[in-house]
Amino acid sequence: MLPKYHIILGFLFSLILFFISPSINILEASIIFFSSFLIDVDAYLIYIFAKKDFSLVNAIKYLSKKRRKAINLSKKQKAKISSGIRVLHGIEVLLIILVLGIFINKLFLFIFIGFLFHLFLDIIEQIYYGFRMSKISIIYDFIKK
Repeated sequence: MLPKYHIILGFLFSLILFFISPSINILEASIIFFSSFLIDVDAYLIYIFAKKDFSLVNAIKYLSKKRRKAINLSKKQKAKISSGIRVLHGIEVLLIILVLGIFINKLFLFIFIGFLFHLFLDIIEQIYYGFRMSKISIIYDFIKK
């Protein structure tokens, strides 16, 4: 999903949670919002490594163009696409953040919620466009790569 949609939907999601849950304060809602799209920093790091370019604008343009091309591929071709190992996109990182939230600091729970929302949107997009199921497990992505 394009960053602008993660930002818009993450904002709406965190705003709704803020208004319907009296236990979520503005800081916690903000953490949910920012983590719902900043999780994609791993895609930016892959871009930097591959292109040797630190421009965030160039990275967004490149990744957006790559995504648009991928949408038009056949289902067989889509199954072969790999976005690289996205270290923040997987159940393993979610579990670590959840454990940190339970045992270290509850603010990690709000990062967990933002990451979970982001991954939920990514999986819906993968199903809708018929992409290979990735972003469920870092280990699975590494093995299937």
